Amino acid sequence: MAAVAMARGGLRPARAAGARGGAPRPGLVGGRAAAAGWSRPEPGGAVQYCAELVRKRDYEGFLCSLLLPAESRTSAFALRAFNVELAQIKDSITQKTTGLMRMQFWRDAVEGIYCDNPPHQPIATELWRAVKRHNLTKMWFMKIIDEREKNLDDRAYRNIQELEKYAENTQSALLYLTLEMLGVRDVHADHAASHIGKAQGIVTCLRATPYHCTRQKVFLPMDICMLHGVSQEDFIRGKQEKNVRDVIYDIASQAHIHLEHVALDDYLCNVRKVDFNIFHPSLQRKSTLLPLHLYIRSWKRTY
Repeated sequence: MAAVAMARGGLRPARAAGARGGAPRPGLVGGRAAAAGWSRPEPGGAVQYCAELVRKRDYEGFLCSLLLPAESRTSAFALRAFNVELAQIKDSITQKTTGLMRMQFWRDAVEGIYCDNPPHQPIATELWRAVKRHNLTKMWFMKIIDEREKNLDDRAYRNIQELEKYAENTQSALLYLTLEMLGVRDVHADHAASHIGKAQGIVTCLRATPYHCTRQKVFLPMDICMLHGVSQEDFIRGKQEKNVRDVIYDIASQAHIHLEHVALDDYLCNVRKVDFNIFHPSLQRKSTLLPLHLYIRSWKRTY
């Protein structure tokens, strides 16, 4: 794979010590969870909660998780639910202080998980089980939290490198945890995960742009916008002139550099078909054939 050959950095360090054995004790941070309206879920309820959250908020991730071995599926849903929960904080707050409090809850929750002291919250409960089952590295959870906390500021990325760094510490970190969950410890897999995560972060930024524009916000790298003489107002107004499409072309090309033959390439192909008009209605529709495409790729072992 070209992405593997071109990999730079992104290697995982030595594994951290796992959580101690035994059943979880009553959560020291449970009061915060209770204050947020959480209570201990019924048996099996936490698993269902995570799966349903991922299905609603990360449908492609949900489908990919279904293709994993049965013994890893519940852990995969827990990891992706954790990612979804953090990702939606930014869009659900009106004050940064509230976002910081919610990020701190999850920072405390991860600390509690690794002390066998998870809060009474369904995602945290399943994460604790996943950590115990697979001895997952605590550092990756903290990197995801720290990077998403930095991203609470409503400002565009200064350059494509800043966007890639964000993607590495969120999407790639999630993939490193997924590899650990699957028992994969291979330098080539780490290289690929680094590139795939960066490409996924870039693609996610592109796909979310029409939604963000409806909220009068643009997060696309400023250096590329300035290069083509495009302002944030041009995107907010939904302009489709060539220089606007050139911005999307340059950003999409950076994602393509990281990989060539994985599922993310579907969006890059589709945006190319509409001449990089990011506002084209076809890019906003969910692919009804995606489950079949993913299954065929899984069967053929091509991604």
